[in-house]
Amino acid sequence: MPVITEIEDLKRIYKRRVPKMFYDYCESGSWSEQTFRENVTDFDKLYLRQRVAIDMTGRSTKTQMIGQDVAMPVALAPVGMTGMQHADGEIHAARAAAKFGVPYCLSTMSICSIEDVAEHTDTPFWLQVYTLKDDEFMQRLFDRARAANCSAAVITVDLQLLGQRHKDIKNGLSAPPKLTARSILDMSWRVGWGLEMLQTKRRVFGNIIGHAKGVGDNTSLVDWTHHNFDQALNWDRIRTFRKMWDGPLIIKGIIDPRDALEACNVGADAIVVSNHGGRQLDGALSSIRALAPILDAVGDKIEVHLDSGIRSGQDVLKAVATGAKGCWIGRAYIYGLGAMGEKGVSEALRVIHKEMDTSMALCGHTDINTVNRDILMIPKGFSGDWED
Repeated sequence: MPVITEIEDLKRIYKRRVPKMFYDYCESGSWSEQTFRENVTDFDKLYLRQRVAIDMTGRSTKTQMIGQDVAMPVALAPVGMTGMQHADGEIHAARAAAKFGVPYCLSTMSICSIEDVAEHTDTPFWLQVYTLKDDEFMQRLFDRARAANCSAAVITVDLQLLGQRHKDIKNGLSAPPKLTARSILDMSWRVGWGLEMLQTKRRVFGNIIGHAKGVGDNTSLVDWTHHNFDQALNWDRIRTFRKMWDGPLIIKGIIDPRDALEACNVGADAIVVSNHGGRQLDGALSSIRALAPILDAVGDKIEVHLDSGIRSGQDVLKAVATGAKGCWIGRAYIYGLGAMGEKGVSEALRVIHKEMDTSMALCGHTDINTVNRDILMIPKGFSGDWED
C-alpha cells in the first residue's frame, strides 16, 4: 500500500483507477468552475495563529452534530452515483464512517439503495432527499428511511434545476455508463474497477428504479426525473416535507443569510452552508466566505454546518473556528473510495483527523469544542464588503 499523508495522494490514485466520466463527475463544477475553485482556494486566505508553551496533552476532537456524538466534526456528504466510483461504494463509505465514528449521508441518487446500506451496516445513517413533485414517492422515501432506522433526513434545496456541467454532458455521463467506443476504450484501462463492477448487481439508481411509479429502467428514470424536479419549490413546500418526516431534519444548500432565516422557520434542526460544491450557480460565493454572515444572521436559532471545499483537516478547523458546528466532506472521501474502497475512505478520514488534531494543538487548544475565531487571522472584507 502506498504511503498516504494527504488527500492529494488519494486523488492521484483515484484518477488512475476510475473511468474518466466518473472522475470528471466528481472533480468539476458548473460553467467556468469559478465557484468550484474558490471553494478550495478561499480557505488559503484564512491564516491560523500559532501559540506556544501551552500543554497540548489530552486532546479531544469529539463533539456532537444534531445531538449525535461524533469522533470529529465531520460528516460524509451525499454524493450521487457513489456506487459508480467503486462497486457498492455507498456501502463501503457507510462502513468506513461508522467505524471512524462520523455520520454518513446517503444520496437519493445513490446506486446502493437505502435498504442495501441498512443491511450492510449496523450504524444509523442520514438520508438526503431532493424536493420532488411526486408526493407518493417522497412519502414512501421518508417511510423507507424510517424503516431503515435513518437518524436524520437532509433536504437539498439548491437543485430545482440543474446547473450546466460541461464535462458531464461531453462525457455522456450515465449509470451504468453507456457503451460507446470512447467509454469502452477508457474503461479497458481501468481493469480493477471493471472487475469489481462485474461482481456487483448494483449498477442503477437503487432508490428510484423499482420504487417510483412507472420507473423500471434508465429510460423511464430520465423522463420521471425531468418531470419531477420542482422548479416551483417554495418554503411552504418544504413545510410539507417536514410533515412527512418527524425525525431530525437538516436543510442543505443555504448560501444567503435571508434563506438561512427562512430555514429557521420550517422546523429544521440544522442547515448546511453549501453551494453544491460549485456545481450549481457558478459565480456564487464560496461556502467559507458565506459562512460568517449566515452565522451572524441566525445566531443560536439553528445549528450551522459547512459543505463545499473541504480538502484537509485545517479546512475543517478553520470552518469550526469561524463558527460551524460541523463540516461535510464529499470529494475528499470520494478520492479515497475510488482509490481503495472502504480502506481509502478510512484513510481520508484518518488524514483529515490528524491534520485537524495537530493544527488545533499548535493553535493552543486541546478540545475542538473550545476552538473559536481567536485562532484565525481573517483578512478585512473576507466575507464581502459589497455595494447595495
